[in-house]
Amino acid sequence: MTPSRVPAAVFVLAALLGATGCSALSTPPTAPKPPITGPTSAAPTSSKASPAASTTLTAAMAQAALITDADLGEPWTPTQGTATWHDGVLKARTELPDCQRLLDALYADDLFGADAQPRAVVGLDDTWNEAQLRYQVLARPPAQTDKTLAWLSGLPRKCGQFAATTTTGAVLGVQVSEAELPETGDARQGLRVLLTGQSPDGEPVTLTLETAAARVGEDAIMVSNGGFGDVQTDATWTALEVGAQRLTEVRRQGRVQV
Repeated sequence: MTPSRVPAAVFVLAALLGATGCSALSTPPTAPKPPITGPTSAAPTSSKASPAASTTLTAAMAQAALITDADLGEPWTPTQGTATWHDGVLKARTELPDCQRLLDALYADDLFGADAQPRAVVGLDDTWNEAQLRYQVLARPPAQTDKTLAWLSGLPRKCGQFAATTTTGAVLGVQVSEAELPETGDARQGLRVLLTGQSPDGEPVTLTLETAAARVGEDAIMVSNGGFGDVQTDATWTALEVGAQRLTEVRRQGRVQV
Protein backbone atom coordinates (compact mmCIF):
# COMPACT_ATOMS: atom_id res chain seq x y z
CA MET A 1 0.00 0.00 0.00
CA THR A 2 1.57 3.34 -1.05
CA PRO A 3 1.54 6.07 1.64
CA SER A 4 0.50 9.61 0.79
CA ARG A 5 3.03 12.34 0.10
CA VAL A 6 4.35 14.55 2.87
CA PRO A 7 5.53 18.16 2.49
CA ALA A 8 9.25 18.82 2.63
CA ALA A 9 8.92 20.45 6.05
CA VAL A 10 7.60 17.19 7.44
CA PHE A 11 10.64 15.29 6.29
CA VAL A 12 12.89 17.98 7.79
CA LEU A 13 11.29 17.76 11.21
CA ALA A 14 10.90 13.99 11.02
CA ALA A 15 14.62 13.68 10.30
CA LEU A 16 15.44 16.18 13.05
CA LEU A 17 13.40 14.28 15.63
CA GLY A 18 14.55 10.84 14.55
CA ALA A 19 11.39 9.49 12.90
CA THR A 20 12.27 6.12 11.43
CA GLY A 21 12.09 5.21 7.79
CA CYS A 22 11.43 7.32 4.70
CA SER A 23 7.74 6.49 4.48
CA ALA A 24 5.24 9.22 5.30
CA LEU A 25 3.30 6.72 7.38
CA SER A 26 4.50 3.99 9.68
CA THR A 27 3.41 2.16 12.82
CA PRO A 28 5.34 3.09 16.00
CA PRO A 29 6.68 -0.13 17.53
CA THR A 30 5.97 0.84 21.12
CA ALA A 31 2.87 3.02 20.96
CA PRO A 32 -0.02 1.51 22.90
CA LYS A 33 -2.97 1.42 20.52
CA PRO A 34 -6.64 1.04 21.39
CA PRO A 35 -7.98 -2.06 19.63
CA ILE A 36 -10.06 -1.42 16.53
CA THR A 37 -13.23 -3.30 17.25
CA GLY A 38 -14.84 -5.26 14.44
CA PRO A 39 -18.56 -5.86 14.12
CA THR A 40 -19.90 -8.74 16.17
CA SER A 41 -23.23 -10.47 16.32
CA ALA A 42 -25.73 -8.67 18.48
CA ALA A 43 -26.73 -10.38 21.71
CA PRO A 44 -29.95 -12.40 21.44
CA THR A 45 -32.99 -10.33 22.32
CA SER A 46 -34.99 -11.40 25.30
CA SER A 47 -38.04 -10.04 27.02
CA LYS A 48 -36.38 -11.02 30.29
CA ALA A 49 -33.27 -8.92 29.75
CA SER A 50 -32.34 -6.90 32.82
CA PRO A 51 -32.43 -3.07 32.76
CA ALA A 52 -28.63 -3.02 33.14
CA ALA A 53 -28.20 -5.22 30.05
CA SER A 54 -30.35 -2.84 27.99
CA THR A 55 -28.00 0.08 28.71
CA THR A 56 -24.69 -1.68 28.11
CA LEU A 57 -22.65 -0.49 25.15
CA THR A 58 -21.59 -3.54 23.13
CA ALA A 59 -18.65 -3.82 20.74
CA ALA A 60 -21.06 -3.98 17.80
CA MET A 61 -22.87 -0.84 18.95
CA ALA A 62 -19.59 1.04 19.35
CA GLN A 63 -18.52 0.00 15.85
CA ALA A 64 -21.88 1.09 14.40
CA ALA A 65 -21.49 4.50 16.05
CA LEU A 66 -18.19 5.33 14.31
CA ILE A 67 -17.99 8.10 11.73
CA THR A 68 -16.67 7.45 8.20
CA ASP A 69 -14.78 9.41 5.55
CA ALA A 70 -18.15 10.04 3.85
CA ASP A 71 -19.25 12.04 6.91
CA LEU A 72 -16.31 14.42 6.51
CA GLY A 73 -16.33 14.51 2.71
CA GLU A 74 -13.42 15.35 0.41
CA PRO A 75 -10.42 15.16 0.94
CA TRP A 76 -10.83 12.57 3.75
CA THR A 77 -10.11 8.91 3.03
CA PRO A 78 -9.59 5.76 5.14
CA THR A 79 -6.20 5.94 6.82
CA GLN A 80 -3.05 4.45 5.28
CA GLY A 81 -1.41 3.89 8.67
CA THR A 82 -0.20 5.75 11.75
CA ALA A 83 1.59 9.05 11.04
CA THR A 84 5.32 9.17 11.77
CA TRP A 85 4.91 12.16 14.05
CA HIS A 86 3.24 9.95 16.65
CA ASP A 87 6.65 8.40 17.31
CA GLY A 88 8.99 11.15 16.10
CA VAL A 89 7.35 14.07 17.92
CA LEU A 90 4.86 12.93 20.58
CA LYS A 91 7.21 10.43 22.21
CA ALA A 92 8.80 13.05 24.45
CA ARG A 93 9.59 13.74 28.09
CA THR A 94 9.09 16.68 30.45
CA GLU A 95 9.55 17.08 34.19
CA LEU A 96 6.02 18.47 34.67
CA PRO A 97 3.68 15.62 35.73
CA ASP A 98 0.42 16.88 34.20
CA CYS A 99 2.21 17.87 30.99
CA GLN A 100 3.88 14.45 30.80
CA ARG A 101 0.50 12.81 31.27
CA LEU A 102 -0.80 14.90 28.35
CA LEU A 103 2.12 13.91 26.11
CA ASP A 104 1.63 10.26 27.01
CA ALA A 105 -2.09 10.49 26.27
CA LEU A 106 -1.47 12.17 22.91
CA TYR A 107 1.18 9.59 22.00
CA ALA A 108 -1.11 6.71 22.91
CA ASP A 109 -4.10 8.54 21.36
CA ASP A 110 -6.03 7.75 24.52
CA LEU A 111 -7.34 10.29 27.03
CA PHE A 112 -9.47 7.83 29.01
CA GLY A 113 -7.16 4.91 29.80
CA ALA A 114 -6.73 1.47 28.28
CA ASP A 115 -9.30 -0.05 30.65
CA ALA A 116 -12.15 1.79 28.92
CA GLN A 117 -13.86 -1.03 27.02
CA PRO A 118 -15.52 -1.82 24.69
CA ARG A 119 -13.91 0.60 22.29
CA ALA A 120 -14.10 1.14 18.53
CA VAL A 121 -11.63 3.27 16.56
CA VAL A 122 -11.43 4.62 13.03
CA GLY A 123 -8.58 6.53 11.35
CA LEU A 124 -8.97 8.98 8.45
CA ASP A 125 -6.40 10.87 6.35
CA ASP A 126 -6.70 14.35 4.83
CA THR A 127 -5.01 13.82 1.46
CA TRP A 128 -4.79 17.55 0.74
CA ASN A 129 -3.20 18.82 3.95
CA GLU A 130 -1.50 15.57 5.08
CA ALA A 131 -3.39 15.62 8.39
CA GLN A 132 -4.71 12.58 10.21
CA LEU A 133 -7.88 12.22 12.29
CA ARG A 134 -8.72 9.41 14.70
CA TYR A 135 -12.19 8.98 16.15
CA GLN A 136 -13.09 6.71 19.06
CA VAL A 137 -16.26 5.50 20.77
CA LEU A 138 -15.88 3.88 24.18
CA ALA A 139 -17.74 2.85 27.29
CA ARG A 140 -16.87 4.94 30.32
CA PRO A 141 -18.82 5.71 33.50
CA PRO A 142 -20.06 9.33 33.31
CA ALA A 143 -18.26 10.26 36.54
CA GLN A 144 -14.96 9.00 35.10
CA THR A 145 -15.54 10.86 31.84
CA ASP A 146 -16.24 14.08 33.73
CA LYS A 147 -13.04 13.58 35.71
CA THR A 148 -11.07 13.39 32.45
CA LEU A 149 -12.84 16.48 31.08
CA ALA A 150 -11.99 18.40 34.26
CA TRP A 151 -8.33 17.40 33.94
CA LEU A 152 -8.27 18.57 30.32
CA SER A 153 -9.86 21.89 31.22
CA GLY A 154 -7.01 22.68 33.61
CA LEU A 155 -4.17 21.95 31.20
CA PRO A 156 -4.05 25.35 29.44
CA ARG A 157 -3.29 26.85 32.86
CA LYS A 158 -0.89 24.14 34.04
CA CYS A 159 0.82 23.44 30.71
CA GLY A 160 0.28 26.61 28.68
CA GLN A 161 3.94 26.62 27.64
CA PHE A 162 6.62 24.07 28.42
CA ALA A 163 9.63 22.32 26.91
CA ALA A 164 9.83 18.62 26.08
CA THR A 165 12.69 16.46 24.85
CA THR A 166 12.21 13.68 22.31
CA THR A 167 13.90 10.31 22.52
CA THR A 168 16.55 11.59 20.09
CA GLY A 169 17.37 14.59 22.28
CA ALA A 170 15.60 17.24 20.22
CA VAL A 171 13.95 19.96 22.30
CA LEU A 172 10.39 20.98 21.49
CA GLY A 173 8.48 24.05 22.56
CA VAL A 174 4.92 23.02 23.47
CA GLN A 175 1.91 25.34 23.72
CA VAL A 176 -1.45 24.18 25.04
CA SER A 177 -4.64 26.22 24.72
CA GLU A 178 -8.35 25.54 25.00
CA ALA A 179 -10.14 24.70 21.76
CA GLU A 180 -13.67 25.89 21.16
CA LEU A 181 -16.07 23.02 20.47
CA PRO A 182 -19.65 22.71 19.23
CA GLU A 183 -22.44 22.31 21.80
CA THR A 184 -22.73 18.58 21.34
CA GLY A 185 -23.11 15.72 23.80
CA ASP A 186 -23.71 16.33 27.51
CA ALA A 187 -20.25 17.74 28.32
CA ARG A 188 -17.10 18.33 26.32
CA GLN A 189 -13.55 19.70 26.43
CA GLY A 190 -11.05 20.42 23.68
CA LEU A 191 -7.37 21.34 23.45
CA ARG A 192 -5.16 22.73 20.71
CA VAL A 193 -1.54 21.66 21.12
CA LEU A 194 1.37 23.13 19.13
CA LEU A 195 4.72 21.32 19.19
CA THR A 196 7.50 23.33 17.56
CA GLY A 197 11.00 22.24 16.59
CA GLN A 198 13.66 23.71 14.34
CA SER A 199 14.80 22.76 10.88
CA PRO A 200 18.56 22.57 10.17
CA ASP A 201 18.48 26.17 8.88
CA GLY A 202 16.84 27.40 12.07
CA GLU A 203 13.30 27.78 10.77
CA PRO A 204 10.50 26.70 13.14
CA VAL A 205 8.40 23.72 12.07
CA THR A 206 5.18 23.07 13.99
CA LEU A 207 2.96 20.06 14.49
CA THR A 208 -0.61 21.15 15.26
CA LEU A 209 -2.82 18.71 17.14
CA GLU A 210 -6.46 19.22 18.08
CA THR A 211 -7.86 16.79 20.60
CA ALA A 212 -11.37 16.70 22.04
CA ALA A 213 -13.41 14.48 24.32
CA ALA A 214 -17.13 14.46 25.03
CA ARG A 215 -19.57 12.63 27.28
CA VAL A 216 -22.59 11.35 25.37
CA GLY A 217 -25.08 9.78 27.75
CA GLU A 218 -23.38 6.83 29.42
CA ASP A 219 -20.51 6.70 26.90
CA ALA A 220 -17.67 8.87 25.62
CA ILE A 221 -16.17 9.90 22.29
CA MET A 222 -12.72 11.23 21.47
CA VAL A 223 -11.31 12.99 18.41
CA SER A 224 -7.69 13.78 17.55
CA ASN A 225 -6.84 15.73 14.41
CA GLY A 226 -3.28 16.73 13.62
CA GLY A 227 -0.57 17.35 11.07
CA PHE A 228 2.30 19.59 9.98
CA GLY A 229 0.17 21.53 7.49
CA ASP A 230 -3.28 23.04 7.84
CA VAL A 231 -5.48 21.23 10.35
CA GLN A 232 -9.18 21.61 9.57
CA THR A 233 -11.02 22.58 12.74
CA ASP A 234 -14.32 22.11 10.93
CA ALA A 235 -13.43 18.42 10.51
CA THR A 236 -12.96 18.13 14.28
CA TRP A 237 -16.34 19.80 14.84
CA THR A 238 -18.09 17.63 12.27
CA ALA A 239 -16.63 14.45 13.76
CA LEU A 240 -17.93 15.42 17.21
CA GLU A 241 -21.38 16.50 16.02
CA VAL A 242 -22.04 13.60 13.66
CA GLY A 243 -20.44 11.12 16.06
CA ALA A 244 -22.55 12.21 19.02
CA GLN A 245 -25.74 12.02 16.95
CA ARG A 246 -24.83 8.57 15.64
CA LEU A 247 -23.96 7.23 19.08
CA THR A 248 -27.23 8.55 20.48
CA GLU A 249 -29.19 6.88 17.69
CA VAL A 250 -27.33 3.58 18.03
CA ARG A 251 -28.02 3.65 21.76
CA ARG A 252 -31.71 4.35 21.16
CA GLN A 253 -32.03 1.50 18.68
CA GLY A 254 -30.15 -0.83 21.01
CA ARG A 255 -32.61 -0.19 23.83
CA VAL A 256 -35.59 -0.67 21.52
CA GLN A 257 -34.26 -4.05 20.35
CA VAL A 258 -33.63 -5.42 23.85
